[in-house]
Amino acid sequence: MKFRALPLLNAIGCLALIGLIGIQWLRERATLADLGTLRADLATATARATAECDRRSALERDLAVLKEAIDATQRAAEATARQLTEQTALTTAVQAELAAARAQVAAWETALKARDERLLTLDADLSATRQRLAEAIAKLKAAASR
Repeated sequence: MKFRALPLLNAIGCLALIGLIGIQWLRERATLADLGTLRADLATATARATAECDRRSALERDLAVLKEAIDATQRAAEATARQLTEQTALTTAVQAELAAARAQVAAWETALKARDERLLTLDADLSATRQRLAEAIAKLKAAASR
């Protein structure tokens, strides 16, 4: 090899190295761009996962509140049913007592009418007896004055 060929060979090697460095640099830029995209996707996926976890937690809380509300509603419905049963029994008892009281009032009215009729009869008998007594007294006075 000649001494002149060596600098030319060196220049060709340097150009090859510059080309190789340029290719590596371009690949690194593409890799960094892909890495930036992947990091952005990772951040988006992490934010979405966090949002879904928060949503799941909120839904679980809402479900727990809904279950409590359903339980409270069922307890209230059972209590209302018991109260309704008690009120129905009380109403039936009061209606029976009212019917008995009406029957008793009807019996008393009948008894009062019979008593009133008896009093009228006794009053008529008393008036007749009084009138006879007055007549007897009048006869006795007339007999005594004679």
